Amino acid sequence: MMANAPVDLGIQYVEFGVDNIPAAKKFYGDAFGWTFQDWGPTYSSFTNAALDGGFNGEDKEMVGRPLVILYAVDLEGMVLRVERAGGRIVRPIFSFPGGRRFHFSDPAGNELAIWSDK
Repeated sequence: MMANAPVDLGIQYVEFGVDNIPAAKKFYGDAFGWTFQDWGPTYSSFTNAALDGGFNGEDKEMVGRPLVILYAVDLEGMVLRVERAGGRIVRPIFSFPGGRRFHFSDPAGNELAIWSDK
């Protein structure tokens, strides 16, 4: 799914919550020349945008709220590090095509995610 090699603890991906994937693909393709790969009816990844990302049509609560996704080799270890640093886990580790991830909020309330292919 990722065109760039993941960097441990680096920002790897950004995900846009959308309610219409074809419309999002048309807009970003026409405006910026991004290219797409569909991963089912509710997800499409994009490349050609300096940072890879995707359109998530599955989680309606995320529409209009981009999600920054970091990569970690040790996903379980990062859950502990995030909690110890004052973050709050808002979605425990779950699997998706290509890996696993969890979501957390930082002390300011920003929601982010960390994924791993391990």
